[in-house]
Amino acid sequence: MKHSVQSYIEEIPSWDDGSTLASAPLSSMQWLVWSLATAGKFFEGLIVFMGGIALPLVAEEFSIDPTQKGLITAATLAGILVGALLLGGLADRFGRKPVFIGEMVLLLLGLLGAATSPNTTALILWLFVMGLALGADYPTAHLVISESIPAAIRGRLVLGAFSFQALGAVIGTAICAVMLSSHPELSTWRLFYILPVIPVAFVIWGRLFLPESSHWLVSKGHIDKAEKHLRKLLNRKDIQLLQLETAEEGALPRRSADWSRLFQGKQLRSTILASLPWFLQDISTYGIGIFTPVIIAAAFGAESHKHTVAGIIHNDLLGARGTALVDIGFLVGIAFAIWLSDRLGRMPLQIFGFIGCAFGLLIAAAGSLGNSNNLPVIVLGFFLFQFMTNLGPNSQTYLIAGEVFPTKVRGIGAGFAAACGKVGAVLTAFLFPSLLQTLGTDRLLPLLALISLLGALITWLYRVETKGMDLEAL
Repeated sequence: MKHSVQSYIEEIPSWDDGSTLASAPLSSMQWLVWSLATAGKFFEGLIVFMGGIALPLVAEEFSIDPTQKGLITAATLAGILVGALLLGGLADRFGRKPVFIGEMVLLLLGLLGAATSPNTTALILWLFVMGLALGADYPTAHLVISESIPAAIRGRLVLGAFSFQALGAVIGTAICAVMLSSHPELSTWRLFYILPVIPVAFVIWGRLFLPESSHWLVSKGHIDKAEKHLRKLLNRKDIQLLQLETAEEGALPRRSADWSRLFQGKQLRSTILASLPWFLQDISTYGIGIFTPVIIAAAFGAESHKHTVAGIIHNDLLGARGTALVDIGFLVGIAFAIWLSDRLGRMPLQIFGFIGCAFGLLIAAAGSLGNSNNLPVIVLGFFLFQFMTNLGPNSQTYLIAGEVFPTKVRGIGAGFAAACGKVGAVLTAFLFPSLLQTLGTDRLLPLLALISLLGALITWLYRVETKGMDLEAL
């Protein structure tokens, strides 16, 4: 008897005595798909946080001005924006697997180029290339996971992969601290980019053995190929797929991505839900990410007025250690998101998370009223913000963007949503420091709180719950 791709993935084995499992078990290949999909998020956290610690060393070695610092800070984020927008859609045209492999090859080239950069211009270029690769991974990794596993655990596994971003950030900052302690030299920043080269090469090798998405193959009319790759994914031979609403095998044209479909009919609602909250969330998240190191420096007594090489390395080491501690809020929030996303749903967590972010920002603002700088109150507010944003919008926006679009435009839809988020991140990277100086903490943080409340309102108005939804139903 013929079934759909998702029906086979959802199938729960039963025995003669009537006993069954609670959910469909995962094959070894499904676990391999998931583990290799976590790599992109891990490398993003590792590289972005290492880049923040490398910046003071790069600035001293190349004697760069504030404008060049801003370009270095924004280069990777801008690359992620462009990569998610332009490269993610390639997975809809050429397949998930080729893009899944190609993005890692691009990341490998970017790492080698950054580590050997002779000047600031070259470094900015290679950081942008790394961003392109990481941006392409935003939609592609999500699609690879979502289209390979049962709906009942899709949220947990997608967010489990997303949590590796936090793990990469913690490990990256810890590695930087160890390297700076053992090699207190300006050139140590080059080692930060050499270190991930071998792991990235192993990920490229592993992804060569993965099957193509059978959902995508069916959407293109390649039924025989879809059956072959689904057998490989599920490690079973008795698979016969329905034609569904596809043409005969090979009959569908290979057209370029049609962006206009994201803004027509019911897709417009999905596009707004996936994109606007992500944009608003990244404004606050990256803004606080820029501001938090100032608080950490004060808490750890970093001597910012030292301009000697030893002083720069000393302060950078303190910042690395402090940042690793703050990331605890990130990890705890993600852990709760993984636990609750398939229980409570995406919409309640995103709305509640946005509201919690606003409360955290208001608490931090209260700690800075009248230039009092009540450090424990400010840190409490930022910790609550980190916890709530990762419980809610930071994790849920990533999850939702890969679920609300149909298969044929899922890549460009998720890529467009991720790019909208990174527009907010890039704007923040450039504007937040000047706004902080102009408005002050006590006025800027309430403004960010209003942005978070706006994110909660938009989520509620355009809500589409995707918990447990069959992706083929879209």
